[in-house]
Amino acid sequence: MEATEEHEHNEIQVGPVKQTWKRHIWDTLDKSPKERHFLLKLDLTLLTLGCLGFFTKYLDQANLTNAFVSGMKEDMDMFGNELNYATTTFTIGYIIGEIPSNLILTRIRPSIYIPILMVVWTVLTFCLSVITNNTQLYVLRFFIGLAEAGYYPGLQYMIGSWYRKDEIAKRACILNASGSAAMLFSGFLMTGVLGLGGRNGLPSWKWLYIMDGVISLPIAFISFVFLPDFPHHTSRRVFSEEEIQLAKRRMELEQRRPAEPITLQKIKKVFSNWHIYLLPLYYILVSGTSGTPVFPQYLKYHVDPKYTVSQINLYPSGVFAIQVFAAVVYAWISDTVLNGRRWPLLLWGAILNVITLSSLAAWYIPESYRWFCYYLLGQHVGLSGVVFTWANEICTDDNEERAVVLAVMNTGVQVVATWLPLIVWQQVEAPQYHKGFVTASCMGGVAVLIIVLIKTLQDKETKYVHKSATAPTAP
Repeated sequence: MEATEEHEHNEIQVGPVKQTWKRHIWDTLDKSPKERHFLLKLDLTLLTLGCLGFFTKYLDQANLTNAFVSGMKEDMDMFGNELNYATTTFTIGYIIGEIPSNLILTRIRPSIYIPILMVVWTVLTFCLSVITNNTQLYVLRFFIGLAEAGYYPGLQYMIGSWYRKDEIAKRACILNASGSAAMLFSGFLMTGVLGLGGRNGLPSWKWLYIMDGVISLPIAFISFVFLPDFPHHTSRRVFSEEEIQLAKRRMELEQRRPAEPITLQKIKKVFSNWHIYLLPLYYILVSGTSGTPVFPQYLKYHVDPKYTVSQINLYPSGVFAIQVFAAVVYAWISDTVLNGRRWPLLLWGAILNVITLSSLAAWYIPESYRWFCYYLLGQHVGLSGVVFTWANEICTDDNEERAVVLAVMNTGVQVVATWLPLIVWQQVEAPQYHKGFVTASCMGGVAVLIIVLIKTLQDKETKYVHKSATAPTAP
């Protein structure tokens, strides 16, 4: 039986047929026809549906800020720190749901679980169009955060469960770019629905939430049918038996293991390793402005010239355009130019982020340079896909550890986002946010050191594994 299985594995051709320049354009172009066809199917299902779902998720998140600067502030009497509170309640729900959700994902088919999450957050987003007070806003935002918690780390986990080292960063960054594209689209969507203000007695900002739901619901239903599960347990609606065997073989070559029982020994192993501490710490430190609408607030409070509601919604779109561009460029550089090395780009992005944040902390700088800094803040967000790719690769040999670490990374950022804005990014201190920019600059400086430490520990770990694998066995 074992000999038969080994023969079947040998019949499955995996990887490049011949290394050519084509791989610099797209990684499937120099692979065998069967593997290329399999990856095309995978990209059209997992990656495409993942990006569409992430697009709608981020559209929901971005539109709180767009609604706030487009009439919600005045209609809901949000003249204090109510926007901070709405963001914090969302984040609390996100934190509570994130790690359990990723663990659930290792036990329940993603093709069922993830679309259910999408339906729930879509229905709750529809409900935002009928709220009449801030308490209702806070409650709905909490449950939306709870529903959305498992999506991003879950999709990153799924990408790490299907793609190989030379493929993963591009897909992770494309997923990340789809969220930035949603932020970019949100400003245009808000501008488009301004003309609906007053119809059926609803202001334009409430129509924005209705349009969010209209966009999200069809994608959720399509995901029930076409979203794949995992290579070792997936529906044959999309992939043939031969393609499923190919997927399994690819993951064996990457040393990514299928799900195992969650035991006390497994838990001790996860929490005794540096992975679960340093990777989330680094991600927290480079996300000091996460969820903080600093640029729209700057435009809203600007006096000379005074910007219109449309301009306040549209001008920050350039930040998200930079995020999309950076995500794509960084992914290609990481996978091709750097041959799968992640840390040089992360170090570059962290240093550039410190320069940008410290410039805004100084504040009294030329107006054109201030705008440049606001836009350049988008580049480090574009690196999120590379960060999660690095984490997927570092934790490649333990399925459950990988799921937990990815969730803790995202959860850690959300934990900090629940209290940090209330201290250093207070709405009443807009638009200067001096404390916020100083804090984020210091966090970014520490992140530079953490990258170096992670790279050092990863090298030691790799050498140990290689030495163990090549050591002669006892007779």
